[in-house]
Amino acid sequence: MPSFTLHVPFAAMADGRTGLLWARARTAAPVGGGLALVGLAAYVILALAGHTLTPRDYTAAAAMFLITSIVGPGVFAAVEQQTNHEVSGRLAAGARAAATMRAAGLVCAGLALLMVVVVVALSPVLVPRVFAGHDGLLAATVLALLGAAAAYLLRGVFAGQRRFRWYAGSLAAEGLGRLLPCLALVTFGAASADRFGFGYAMGCGLAALVTLPGLLRGRHPASKRLRADVAHGDLPPLRPMAAAVAWLAGASGLTLMLTNLAPVIVSSRLSDVAYEPSGHDLAASFVSLFMMSRIPLFLFAPVQAFLLPAVTSALARGDLAAARERVRTVLRAVFAVGVPGVVAAGLLGPWASGVFFTAPIQLSGIIAALLAAGAVIMMIAQVLQPTLVALGRHRAATLAWLVASVLFVGLLFAPIPPLPAAVIAQLVAPAVVCVLMTFTLVREVRGRAAAGQGSLATVTNSL
Repeated sequence: MPSFTLHVPFAAMADGRTGLLWARARTAAPVGGGLALVGLAAYVILALAGHTLTPRDYTAAAAMFLITSIVGPGVFAAVEQQTNHEVSGRLAAGARAAATMRAAGLVCAGLALLMVVVVVALSPVLVPRVFAGHDGLLAATVLALLGAAAAYLLRGVFAGQRRFRWYAGSLAAEGLGRLLPCLALVTFGAASADRFGFGYAMGCGLAALVTLPGLLRGRHPASKRLRADVAHGDLPPLRPMAAAVAWLAGASGLTLMLTNLAPVIVSSRLSDVAYEPSGHDLAASFVSLFMMSRIPLFLFAPVQAFLLPAVTSALARGDLAAARERVRTVLRAVFAVGVPGVVAAGLLGPWASGVFFTAPIQLSGIIAALLAAGAVIMMIAQVLQPTLVALGRHRAATLAWLVASVLFVGLLFAPIPPLPAAVIAQLVAPAVVCVLMTFTLVREVRGRAAAGQGSLATVTNSL
């Protein structure tokens, strides 16, 4: 009899844990599939461009893809992250979220207009030195930027409401919206740098169009109460939302700058024929190797969509142990994915860049491994940033990226050859971000513990 009473609770606990794991797997699977499709599309498009374009045009098209990631997702991820944070926090507290959603839309529209102005203003430098004279790539960049504004706003709402199937649908539409047009270009022999640019730019716009019905006909209570909030005259928290997004946009934009800018600068420095006779070939080879080393980082990117609402909700409930466990779990996943990725990049990266992207020059495996190590450090920073956001330390996150970015740009333009400069910058700058964010996080935790939130001190011991 005693053994029976011991076994029943144990079985119940095991069933409960199994059910929880199964529920999490069912939630993560659609997003993981959508993410895999987005990543696959990006690499297939680059491979198609590498096999059909000259090194000069391939480098220009790849630079457009990378710049789009800086001024598109890099900036509008801030809208997604803050919308996610605000919506999930309000729902956890039992409050209405429709006013927050309206404010996010207004802020996103203003930010989109600002980014268009910035890109157009930079066109005298971008078109001749980065886009190899292709005006169409500038227009494609603007188109991709506007699509990203809409898509990332909707993803922030869906993530905050925990409607991850719609989030996954947005990712899938983005991947297919890019991949299918580019496949058609190659199939019908119509490939060019400009056309690849427009094909790539279509993805986010299609993602927004496909998932817009999810916002209009949402089943979530926050969506159902949208008209009721308007009728009650609730004013959107526009100013706080704009301030938070501004800090986060700086952080996420600088994040993507550190992630993607190095090949653009290398290409620009090598575009001068007097500097390097085979500059275009060397630039194309570096871009290819760089993209291969970034595969774990691309796959890891949407983890913030899961981490931020979970940490925010846990802090809102006062469940600090749950917040700690979320962060620890993700950090373990970083090392589980990152360490094998570094080894694989060093062993297979140069070969893979030649096979998949037809890189003209096979660069060193050491360069590939160091670039992959920089990607792992960036993944750690992407875990620390949403944790700081959940604690309300937006400004500290942005300042960490700002300090690292100044160092990053300085290293990229250091008076040494472009490739070593880029590799050093990709290692040093993300490491500085992680150090600064960890220092801020530990100080914040200890400050709250001293103020009476003693259980929060457990987070310090886990980081």
